[in-house]
Amino acid sequence: MIELLAPAGDLEKLKIALMYGADAVFIGGQQFSLRARASNFTLDDLLEATTFAHQRNKKVYVTTNIIPHHEDMHDLIEYLKALEGCHVDAIISASPYIIDMALAHTHLEVHLSTQQSTTNAKTVNYWYARGVKRIVLARELDKHHIRLIRSQTEADLEVFIHGGMCMSFSGRCSLSNNMTDRDANRGGCAHSCRWNYDLMDGETKVSDTAFSMSSKDLEALEQIPHLIDSGVSSLKIEGRMKSLHYIATVVATYRRLIDDYMKHHQILDFTPYMKELEKAENRLASHGYLEGLPGVEQQLYNMRSERPTQLFIGLVMDYDEQTGLATIEQRNHFTEGETVEIFHPSGLVEPFIIQGLMDETYQPLDVARHPKQILKIKVPFHVEPYAMLRKR
Repeated sequence: MIELLAPAGDLEKLKIALMYGADAVFIGGQQFSLRARASNFTLDDLLEATTFAHQRNKKVYVTTNIIPHHEDMHDLIEYLKALEGCHVDAIISASPYIIDMALAHTHLEVHLSTQQSTTNAKTVNYWYARGVKRIVLARELDKHHIRLIRSQTEADLEVFIHGGMCMSFSGRCSLSNNMTDRDANRGGCAHSCRWNYDLMDGETKVSDTAFSMSSKDLEALEQIPHLIDSGVSSLKIEGRMKSLHYIATVVATYRRLIDDYMKHHQILDFTPYMKELEKAENRLASHGYLEGLPGVEQQLYNMRSERPTQLFIGLVMDYDEQTGLATIEQRNHFTEGETVEIFHPSGLVEPFIIQGLMDETYQPLDVARHPKQILKIKVPFHVEPYAMLRKR
């Protein structure tokens, strides 16, 4: 069975990802992780995370994927042993030294990060022979090369299917470091490629149109059947710093697509899945390298493409079966009498009309104005904690 692997920037996002259909999550600890600005997990958080996941027969992988400098190596072995003590299922690493220390001093399963730019079977087999169980392939491979590599190795292969794409080869960029002194390879990327730049000839602008160097995000819905048939082990979504709603929507959509394909062995129409992904706070997307060398249409040269939505209006905290009242943590504006929908962790979507809107002291309200306010609303069917309230 192929694995759907999702990002999680904190414990709440981890629970959302697993409840909405991920088989495993990847998270960052407080050391050696490439997302310094994410809400990285303490060791206590990690233990809670693995307990939550293992109770549901799911897995937790921890990123130790920085390209370390000398001063970054302090307490490495102790940290790796602490991860082992938290029962993490694997670490994801790019540094040969970190990999060697994990294999020598712990029983941790090791996955090779995409930062190693693995693009051929001989390199896959080299790392596999050293004890690395899974290789996260470079994002510069097309689907046919992925199938070829799969046929020539016994290692597990992991492939990115959704999320941000770096304009540099396998994310090994120095632009942020040079321009802001924030090292992308040590967790500090400032996304300098997404800034607007002027093309200059000395002191003179060559063009009045500013440009950026960013690529569109990856969206591999139509490539999923090929990747499944190729025999890859894991399909990976990127985005540890994304919102709860984004993670739930993206994970549930790919979960449904994978399950539909495994059941029917074909997908005749990708439109329903595409429409569902559009409900997430997403940038413009393309298939990246999966269909071959990207062209101009895969790039963002002269615009930013963030498309924030206000569809996500509340998170279900509790539901009283006797009264039919759901306790909601509000996220965006909505009103009494408005038609909305519940997005269940199963992926099911059910519409209803907001009726009986109250604050947590049961005082009637006409409108929900305040993000994070605790509200009560009538819901005419059962809802579980972590279901999401969305505008239609």
